Amino acid sequence: MAGYFEAAGGPGGGAAIALDEVEISILRSLATQLLELIGPAPGGEDATDLDALFAEGSTEPPEDPALARLFPDAYGEPGREHDEESRRLSAEFRRFTEGELRARKRENLLAMVRALDAVAPAEGEEGAGAAVLTLKPEESQRWLSALNDLRLAIATRLDITDEDSSDRLFSLPDSDPNKPMVMAYFWLGGLQESLVETMLS
Repeated sequence: MAGYFEAAGGPGGGAAIALDEVEISILRSLATQLLELIGPAPGGEDATDLDALFAEGSTEPPEDPALARLFPDAYGEPGREHDEESRRLSAEFRRFTEGELRARKRENLLAMVRALDAVAPAEGEEGAGAAVLTLKPEESQRWLSALNDLRLAIATRLDITDEDSSDRLFSLPDSDPNKPMVMAYFWLGGLQESLVETMLS
């Protein structure tokens, strides 16, 4: 089971994975960084889901390319200049939906961090090998969404737009400063794929 998700035994199914301390630390760090990039929930940390639902957001797409990929325009073709009507519709749609979408992405990432914290060794303790993380079906769905968002954000930083640009990363030398991020990208892809297979089995 080490490294990838497998079906968890017991009532209701679910998914399980064995993670060592380094893997837990990497996943937690990536999730925390994306949480910081997404920013606080509308109305602050104490805001409720209802607050997020009725909060009006920005009408402009995010300036950060990773956020723009996570919160794309709803109208017009990606990568093409939008006409005035597409821009107007996208702005109106974004105004009423982006806050809720940001809140949902934050909750998925927070669920990941909490689950990792629950299996991580306490400070000062030495881990005894890999810790087994078990997810219920609803938790698996949150993790799947969080893994997808993490990969999209990393893909943007690495300028991955299609399969060809992804393939070229395999030949990067170890000395390339992007190599750790590339390795994380492919590892997250493996986690995501194995979780999907587990959820469908």
